[in-house]
Amino acid sequence: MSLIGSLAAKIAARFDDRDPVFYAADVLLFAKSRTGLLHVLLIERGWDPHKGRLAAPGGHVDAGETSEQAARREAAEETGLDLTRVPLHRVGIYDQPGRDARGRYVSVAYTAVLPDMPAPVAGDDAAAAAWMPLHVATRLAQQGRFAFDHADMLFDACRIHGW
Repeated sequence: MSLIGSLAAKIAARFDDRDPVFYAADVLLFAKSRTGLLHVLLIERGWDPHKGRLAAPGGHVDAGETSEQAARREAAEETGLDLTRVPLHRVGIYDQPGRDARGRYVSVAYTAVLPDMPAPVAGDDAAAAAWMPLHVATRLAQQGRFAFDHADMLFDACRIHGW
């Protein structure tokens, strides 16, 4: 870009009064226990907003990565699970204005069913990470115990899987 083009871009950015839109990705992971009981992997948020509430692992999409790559990275950071070889399926796009008190966030949610239940290790901004029986998670979601619109993501992922 030329010097004039660069200067023009900087000037235009100063007069851009639009609010920024942030890009996020989340992932809903399911697995059956040895007894066949279906579980979902959830984190407990360690930071505000929604500190202490349940959520799907997820977070910001970094520059240079896709939402699917971000979902895999965030799962690794928050739960210690490596999803490199796990096929992810898109659940939906969550873009309701006001879904996040920090600003305008658009999130792409993914889902997968794992062949087993690897032990999660909470990290990054997750205070805890654990497999929860799906029937318990859906009850807590109905009671408003989930952060943001992650209850909607959970129910949408269940519909995709036919549960």
